[in-house]
Amino acid sequence: MHFKVILRILGLLLMIFSITQLPPALVSMIYDDGNIQAFVGAFFVTLFTGFLIWLPFMRVRQDLRTRDGFLITVLFWTVLGFFGSLPIYFSAETNLTFTDALFEAVSGLTTTGATVITGLDTLPKSLLYYRQQLQWLGGMGIIVLAVAILPMLGIGGMQLYRAETPGPVKDSKLTPRITETAKALWNIYLTLTIACALGYWAAGMELFDAIGHSFSTVAIGGFSTHDASIGFYDSALIEMICVLFMVLSGINFGLHFAAWRQHSVAHYFSDPEFKFYLFSLISLSLFTLFVLDFTGTYESIEALRKAVFMVVSIATTTGFAVADFAHWPAMLPFLLFLAAFAGGCAGSTGGGMKQIRLLLILKQGYREIVRLIHPNAIMPVKLGRRPISNKVLEAVWGFFSVYLIVFVVMLVALLATGLDQVTAWSAVGATLNNLGPGLGDVAAHYGDIPTTAKWILVFAMLLGRLEVFTLLVLLTPAFWRR
Repeated sequence: MHFKVILRILGLLLMIFSITQLPPALVSMIYDDGNIQAFVGAFFVTLFTGFLIWLPFMRVRQDLRTRDGFLITVLFWTVLGFFGSLPIYFSAETNLTFTDALFEAVSGLTTTGATVITGLDTLPKSLLYYRQQLQWLGGMGIIVLAVAILPMLGIGGMQLYRAETPGPVKDSKLTPRITETAKALWNIYLTLTIACALGYWAAGMELFDAIGHSFSTVAIGGFSTHDASIGFYDSALIEMICVLFMVLSGINFGLHFAAWRQHSVAHYFSDPEFKFYLFSLISLSLFTLFVLDFTGTYESIEALRKAVFMVVSIATTTGFAVADFAHWPAMLPFLLFLAAFAGGCAGSTGGGMKQIRLLLILKQGYREIVRLIHPNAIMPVKLGRRPISNKVLEAVWGFFSVYLIVFVVMLVALLATGLDQVTAWSAVGATLNNLGPGLGDVAAHYGDIPTTAKWILVFAMLLGRLEVFTLLVLLTPAFWRR
């Protein structure tokens, strides 16, 4: 383990991150909301701490290996989550405890969208902007992590993309090719954000809200500048734009990269995961529309509008709302919530277990059924025309098993804090899948649950965003042995 170079990178990371606390300070000056001291104070604390960590190791030069990659990846969210909470904690307007401030910051950086803050419509503009910015920065970090780093580390089946995605996937150590990959991904991510913001602005949003919501839409985060979320605008056009960019952001950014490089969209429709993702969204939207229309919950046109929006929002783990889906009839709240477990595509800003894993599990399950009829048949699991190795399938099943075990353990832990079953179940699902809104007492916000429960859910958000294994591997003795 190269601790010196890890600390040097961590120090640099903190110094760079401190710069991101200046734009909200500028927003505070523009709107004169009296919150500038919180951001300036956080800027200097973060910058000075990063400098002190970086200074002793500034001349250290070593190649990073796989284990170093695990540690840096985990530190990326844990340390930045801590320092990202400082402006929220320092702000006199929020009056939050450190636990609540940390919960909000980690929720933002992991693009979960779970909040402990109420009264967003009266919150200072600088804090509103900062929450949206946290999600946008976290979303880009997720893309670089999922497309450039995790395939190398072989996390839970992500090595499937070694031959298909851009990035440093030919070597067993981290190389400068990550920089090339990150630049291309940044360009795509920034282009989508600008296009989304312009779309919102043209549809009638104020420029401030358009920028803020474009940040959380492309990041699939779900934070809003209003308590009523996207429903505040009651605009079908805004909702259509939001649905479009939520769908686009839930697609593997490796496909966006290929389409951008080849100037063709054909690459999308040859990808099995994309087709499965699109089929899932359309099927669930039609079923939800049928139930809402059959039960008379809304008029037909209104039912279509709300069904499509809420299905895409929940299934992609964004978490925006135009309706209180927790009180929809029949099995819909449970069904929509289950859709978040699949989440977006691998290599997207979406949360959940990822569509590719669910697709492989279904294909392998079907193979086992056919094997009961033809026990001697050789039937490889294929994606398109490409057979998938048993090593990848084992990794996918391993991930699925650990994911469920972690879910159950955290559910029991939350029940021990005094939460009811519906609240505890949905809170774990919403944070582990980086969805945000839950059911029961966390349908609107997480401010009223016990402090211990919030710490458990912070850990769940980090686990979900880091693909579970990335964080759990650090807790094993084998990781620290030479």
